Amino acid sequence: MPNAKVLAKKQSDAELLKEKFEKSKLVILADYRGINVEDITKIRSELRKTDCEYLVAKNSTLRFAVKGTDVEEISEHLKGPTAVLFSYDDYVAPSKVLYDYAKGTDFYKIKAGIMDGKVISADEVIKLAKLPSKEMLLTQLATVLLANIRNLAVVLDQTREKMEQN
Repeated sequence: MPNAKVLAKKQSDAELLKEKFEKSKLVILADYRGINVEDITKIRSELRKTDCEYLVAKNSTLRFAVKGTDVEEISEHLKGPTAVLFSYDDYVAPSKVLYDYAKGTDFYKIKAGIMDGKVISADEVIKLAKLPSKEMLLTQLATVLLANIRNLAVVLDQTREKMEQN
């Protein structure tokens, strides 16, 4: 039986994790077995650009953090070494960082995720990672809107020319 100080520390850690789970739009669990310090440093550096947190936590602490919540079923994926990504703003960019690293290795695996309070599979996280970034989507939308405006201007100009001829 752990002493009171150790138990209090575990409960405090679990409470902090529970808050992170509640605040996050996206959570991704990954098996980081076999990753070296250089690669984890690269991943963390890339993830800092996406305004998210990436940490390693004990599975027992993670289980305690989600116990009694709507995402408690994520506990079934808490086996082996677990790294956790918490994204508070973006869905796609952080998932791309982990997916891009995972697809280049045989050992780093995405286990599962949570998106907007719903547990999603590793395959769904990968589909999310393959979506265009927010910036790319906005650029595509702007291009479509500008094309429509340009086409409207051409039609109006042609209509004006016809009216002037008559």
